[in-house]
Amino acid sequence: MASDPGQATLRHAGPAADPPAALGQLAGPVGAHVRRVLESRIITNVLPPGERLSENDLALMLGVSRQPVREALIRLAEIGLVRVLAQRGTVVTRISVAQVRSARFLRAAVERAVIRQAAVEADAAAIAGMRALIEAQQAAEQEGDHAAFLQLDDRLHGSFAEAIGHDDVWRMLQGVKLHMDRVRYLSLPDATPVSRLLAQHAAIVDAVAARDPDAAEAAMERHLAELLESLPRLMQRLPNYFEADPG
Repeated sequence: MASDPGQATLRHAGPAADPPAALGQLAGPVGAHVRRVLESRIITNVLPPGERLSENDLALMLGVSRQPVREALIRLAEIGLVRVLAQRGTVVTRISVAQVRSARFLRAAVERAVIRQAAVEADAAAIAGMRALIEAQQAAEQEGDHAAFLQLDDRLHGSFAEAIGHDDVWRMLQGVKLHMDRVRYLSLPDATPVSRLLAQHAAIVDAVAARDPDAAEAAMERHLAELLESLPRLMQRLPNYFEADPG
């Protein structure tokens, strides 16, 4: 965490930051665009847990007025990514272990059902698309691009739902897995070996291609349990990033 919280937000305005006034030129509600940008930066830990957020600094960095920033922070507070503290401003919330575990439980229940059906219904083109995404992940790993790897991970899991005509199910899971995603971005590459994730993805798709729903479901469960394996290591390495686990 930055020693000077007032300057922390500007510190992150690097190559990935939006150019000044870029958001103000977008069509649609500016506040919604600001929310998506800030949500992404919190999930990817560019704005880490515990960081204080200044409306003025965020507005300057994003090239907008303070009003859309204020609206965005209200929405982010509603989904638990920031917290407004009396007399202390707004801070990025620490990661709730309980919420991470609940999100993983719900996601696993949905994705086990999805992959069982995919093993029955996915056609050759859908399976080829899945394999192409795994190959793209392998390329991202070789380049050391962990952000791209995780974006491709989401596309792969989305392709399972698309293969059975339920791509809306994956969209519905996005809000559920926000806190999971914060852990996912922390876990690579140290807490979770990328090679292991690739092998797990291959096992899932191989089971789908073999038309084996039981094997596909088992492979999916093993894959989604990986986060629970990495979580204790991350909590030990970054204790200030996490809320205490009530369990």
